[in-house]
Amino acid sequence: MRAREFVTEGFSIKPSGKMRHDHKQAQKGVHLARDIGGYDRIYHMNRLMMAMAMADGRDRKPVKMDDCGWSEKYNTIHPYTEEEHNMLHQAMGVINTDYVPAFKDHRSSEPKDTYKTSPVKGFKGYAR
Repeated sequence: MRAREFVTEGFSIKPSGKMRHDHKQAQKGVHLARDIGGYDRIYHMNRLMMAMAMADGRDRKPVKMDDCGWSEKYNTIHPYTEEEHNMLHQAMGVINTDYVPAFKDHRSSEPKDTYKTSPVKGFKGYAR
């Protein structure tokens, strides 16, 4: 027995690719959107939803927000040591990769405003 024979919702005689009348009737409005070129629809929808979360809905003026993040449509790779940095370049020598270095220096250090000691006094146990 085929699923079409016992599942009735979602299947219609109309050709696929068109929204059914009862689906249109149940919605206020539908918009189709993707990034220009359609390369990364998930990233595009994430940025679109971030902008919608910042909007107040009172007018149609654009919100004040960067249209893309610093890594945009690239995956990020974070080698910690010189050896891992070399391993990355060895791997990219084999696998064809569109590579853009985001930072020249790969050494890490704590920011100056990071606390070096805990503000909480350590618990040494209950008095006996």
